[in-house]
Amino acid sequence: MRMIDITAQFATEAKCHDYLEHMRWPNGVECPICLSREVSYLSTRRLWKCKACKKQFSVKVGSIMEDSPIGLDRWMAAIWLIANAKNGISSYEIHRALGITQKSAWFLLHRIRKAMQNGSIVKIGGPGTEVEVDETYIGGKARNMHESRRARMRKR
Repeated sequence: MRMIDITAQFATEAKCHDYLEHMRWPNGVECPICLSREVSYLSTRRLWKCKACKKQFSVKVGSIMEDSPIGLDRWMAAIWLIANAKNGISSYEIHRALGITQKSAWFLLHRIRKAMQNGSIVKIGGPGTEVEVDETYIGGKARNMHESRRARMRKR
């Protein structure tokens, strides 16, 4: 996807909320505390309330976005920027691109990197679909290698 597609798909907080809801609970919303499916939606606050344990929860609960005042639209754009940066991305680039403070950008960057490292972010294509990756660069130039390593590489 291109940046223009991402900004259109995740243009509003409501669109991001709906997307995350369907990604997290494809078979219907369930309470993350007691796993009950009997929940009611509080539309004014974008929260659910469990009828069994009486606890309130949102789509952010249990994710890297939990306890963050940053909007879902900024989170989704930041995830896309970080995942598609060929040589990595700095917090200053995220700060300029999203119009948030550098400190908030640093916070986003570290939480997203940690989730990618742990593998806790679901693959973008979803289960059973293919995701194409272009421009992968592995290794270095032979002339920059140590002589002994270059000799070993030639033998293979």
